[in-house]
Amino acid sequence: MSRPGLFGRLAAAGRVAVVSAPAGSGKTVLLRSWIGAAGLGGRAAWVPVEAGERDGQRFWLSVVGALRGTSAGSELVRALTAAPELDGWAVVERLLKDLARLDERVWLVVDDVHELGSAEARRQLELLLMRGPEELRFVLATRQGVRLGLHRLRLEGELTEIRGGDLRFSLAEAGELFGAAGVELPESALGMLHARTEGWAAGLRLAALSLAGHEDPGRFAAEFSGSERTVAEYLVAEVLERQSERVRRLLLVTSVLDRVNGELADLLAGGSGGERVLQELEEANAFVVSLDAARSWFRYHRLFADLLRLELRRAVPGEVAGLHRAAGRWLADRGFAVEAIRHAQAAEDWEMAVRLLAGHWPGLLLDGQAGTAHELLAGFPARVKAGDAELAALVAADELARGSLEAAERYLGVAERGSASVPAGRRGQARVLLGVVRLSLARQRGDLPAVAAEARRLQTMAEAPGAAQPGLGEDLRALAQPGLGEDLRALALINLGIAEVWTARDADAAQHLEYGVALARRIGRPFLEFSGLAYQATINVTGSLALSAERARQAVELARRHGWTEEPAAGVAYEVLGAVLAWQGRPGEAEPWIQRAERTVRAEAEPTVALLVLYGRGLVELGRGRDREALAAFQAAERMARRLAAPHGITPRMRVLLLLTLVRLGETERAGQVLADLGEQGRESGEIRIATAALRLAQDDPHAASAALAPVLDGSVPVPRWAWLIQAFVLEAIARDALGDPAAAGRALERALDLAEPDGALGAFLLHPAPGLLERHARQRTAHASLLMEVRSLLAGRTPAPAGTGPQRLLEPLRDSELRVLRYLPSDLTAPEIAAELHVSTNTVKTHIRSLYAKLGTHRRHEAVERARALGLLAPSARPR
Repeated sequence: MSRPGLFGRLAAAGRVAVVSAPAGSGKTVLLRSWIGAAGLGGRAAWVPVEAGERDGQRFWLSVVGALRGTSAGSELVRALTAAPELDGWAVVERLLKDLARLDERVWLVVDDVHELGSAEARRQLELLLMRGPEELRFVLATRQGVRLGLHRLRLEGELTEIRGGDLRFSLAEAGELFGAAGVELPESALGMLHARTEGWAAGLRLAALSLAGHEDPGRFAAEFSGSERTVAEYLVAEVLERQSERVRRLLLVTSVLDRVNGELADLLAGGSGGERVLQELEEANAFVVSLDAARSWFRYHRLFADLLRLELRRAVPGEVAGLHRAAGRWLADRGFAVEAIRHAQAAEDWEMAVRLLAGHWPGLLLDGQAGTAHELLAGFPARVKAGDAELAALVAADELARGSLEAAERYLGVAERGSASVPAGRRGQARVLLGVVRLSLARQRGDLPAVAAEARRLQTMAEAPGAAQPGLGEDLRALAQPGLGEDLRALALINLGIAEVWTARDADAAQHLEYGVALARRIGRPFLEFSGLAYQATINVTGSLALSAERARQAVELARRHGWTEEPAAGVAYEVLGAVLAWQGRPGEAEPWIQRAERTVRAEAEPTVALLVLYGRGLVELGRGRDREALAAFQAAERMARRLAAPHGITPRMRVLLLLTLVRLGETERAGQVLADLGEQGRESGEIRIATAALRLAQDDPHAASAALAPVLDGSVPVPRWAWLIQAFVLEAIARDALGDPAAAGRALERALDLAEPDGALGAFLLHPAPGLLERHARQRTAHASLLMEVRSLLAGRTPAPAGTGPQRLLEPLRDSELRVLRYLPSDLTAPEIAAELHVSTNTVKTHIRSLYAKLGTHRRHEAVERARALGLLAPSARPR
């Protein structure tokens, strides 16, 4: 029906119109009616978003197809086909280029945009909204608010909003609706129905359908309550039974589905022509909604679907399981595994459900869909979980992911005891799966000896004659066994690498993670690649801070692109970036990364990650001079470490920092007691010797400090992290200076600067401040004058200007569009003038400027320019400084 007031608001809308209201409010009908009334059929591109849509590529293919369906778009927008490497950002840039010559108005209508579950696709849509040409207008229909940067458009007066209150039918409109349905109502009855439905379009429509041909409309209006029983009785009697037998049969049998197409409807109903029936029902607004532009997939209004299922169970209860089973097989054959599993479960065909889930579980897990796997596992009764070895292994893995280690052990035992019953064709994969679960369980419990034993066990059981591949070590050849599948092989490699990271077997971990990440990238498993990169970053701290940060940035970018920013592995990457900045003497810039890492911590599920994040927190607090807060973080980490089954590889480093913190706080007696409690053997490690030297200096005993450091400096007692060696030379310089040997002090300090220069690792100079020594060294001949000046600035409490090389590097790369805006910042041009130069909107320029400030760590334009020059992103200033 015509709603001229709303049509007028849509016609006069700004660049973006949002129709936001609850389900059944008439959003879709309103927009279709407006397009028809305004004669916009050839200029409106209609894109319906499927329920729970997480496939960004599928969404953008729909957008491109819809735009090509318009008269203007058919000439401007190039065709696009699905491809594994198709990137949504590239699609948006391509659309912006294609539509730049648009000279007539086109509307892009996105229906049910709230169903767009891909955060990446939403950000891409936001980019199209902000940078689209003037003639491209957007209409978004949604049940709830969407984060698309719309507040900026609202401030600029470019946003038109139509909300649930606007869509409510007035009393007059309700009367018009009933009149169009052929229902004559007394004013009192109309007022009663309008009040009870609160103008909700679906409720009024339901009442109108019920009243059509009713012998006593007044009585019906008085009795209409909207309760489930009343609505169900009406729908059966007045809607379902008014359909032909053939249509009624099709509706009933397909009600078991969340979505239906013609072929599936024909299969379940045992006939033909199902697609046409569904299209006719959709055209009649009979509670059938099309899900795609081609109108080939449909769903039923939820209220209607509930009624149909209720009637199906009442009419033919013996057919329900068979319908679910048939639907499950059809969906499984066409690659819709998740839907197929749910139908198998509904049919209580547990064998089929287990087979499908066991076959597709690695894919779900490795695609970052652990939540979906958890929901599917919840659909199995306890007796099935306890009676099937493959399913028990999956349950064990799921319990691990949620931190229920005891439950995981229990189900793992069930899986191991029943592994002989697994069909021969799946036995190899089942064995590797069990090995991976055991390895993960040992890793999450912090049982490091068990981790090593399980890693060897996994390698041994995966070995098979003839499985060798050139260039792989013995353990890697074992995992190359044919038939195990590349997914599981990549999963095993990554798990081995992570376990070896925590056992401080860095060389082995580096090898396994390198092969695992490469394999994951080759087979298109970004979640595995993301996890492996995060842990690779922790290993690279032993060599180059820049390399470590680069690995972490790659992991963060994958997490951002796929919506994994709250995963524990993302927390590892955030912590590495924070630790890198802390070791570079930039704790203020490290703080946001550590905060992001802390938000990902699930201590029960990943205690080792929690331990790492606490370590990073303490390191940042030390760099900021907040020694009490640092001590609290290290003490919390010690408590966390005690929950593990065996000492963790990071524990010695953490204990050293705790000792150093006590020394900085002046609690030398307490530090001495901690040192004594380590025992003679424990005090011999390189890191502890460094802590001992710091304590002896605090006790005014430079001779003892230098003696403690001697084996570290000559290499006879190595330190596992090169950053600790910088500390050793700094402390040696302080000790030699106190002993009256300035030449030896200068040599030690110069060696510390040698080691710190490549990555700007200035954290050691903050941990062990010696401003007087540094000032004297600056007057001597040094190869590191610039770095020395930066250290002195840090100690003086000034934020140093970032160097063009070395420590100050962007932790998030700039996009090409941001670089184009950056090059105009040194000029006197305003944001609108820059926008005119670049042929983009002022809002786009402002958005890029805000992003540049964030990535450069600045707050003002002149600061951003200076930082960019120092980083080599802009030409050096010609002004004298």
